[in-house]
Amino acid sequence: MSVSPRRTDESSTPVRLLLCDDHAVVRAGLRALLSSTDGIEVVAEAGSGEEALAMAARVRPDVVLMDLQLGDGMDGVTATGHLLTGEAYGPAAGGRPRVLVLTMFDTDADITRAIEAGATGYLLKAEQPEELFAAIRDAASGHTTLSPPIADRVLAQLRSPRPTLSVRELEILRQLARGLGNRDIARALFISEATVKTHLGRIYAKLGVDTRAGAVALAKEQRLLPSSTAVRRDTRRPTAERPP
Repeated sequence: MSVSPRRTDESSTPVRLLLCDDHAVVRAGLRALLSSTDGIEVVAEAGSGEEALAMAARVRPDVVLMDLQLGDGMDGVTATGHLLTGEAYGPAAGGRPRVLVLTMFDTDADITRAIEAGATGYLLKAEQPEELFAAIRDAASGHTTLSPPIADRVLAQLRSPRPTLSVRELEILRQLARGLGNRDIARALFISEATVKTHLGRIYAKLGVDTRAGAVALAKEQRLLPSSTAVRRDTRRPTAERPP
């Protein structure tokens, strides 16, 4: 974690940026890259969502460059929501930062969650440096920036809407992808098995499938599951197909 003092020269004040990524090497690389351009000043770094909230309250950045996957703690989407609802600043504070997502994940679930949380832009880490610089300046001005592949996915969703699952249904689908049975899902989500079965029936109907494996396969194909689920591997023995 590092902090730079706030500049007072308002006539040439650069965009004040907070970096949030759980990999120190990535933060160091971004800081070095951003130091090569004019008009952007990295005023602080954070390695977790919790640290990002604390640092944002302390240094009041114009833009937070936010990764989505931040280790075992608060993820980037949750941190974004806290930043933009004022929970990091207190009820009397104003001037909340813009949040620009910079990530390697492009699933529909990740994109939707970030946008719904209030992110101003969504960039992939494969973008060229000039695109990143421009996106940071645009975010500071309140303009939305999306990587071309992300813009394509957003437009595709608008043209051909995909099944809309509730937050609870997505939670259950996420547990299905981990290979959990009804009883374990109920325990994990603190609900009854009967409630799990009810939600499974609705999930099957919305996705047009009739098995657990079919639901998970379609969800992965259509990128309905967030990246945190997609990259997790289940090491337990496979179980026979169970009814909902």
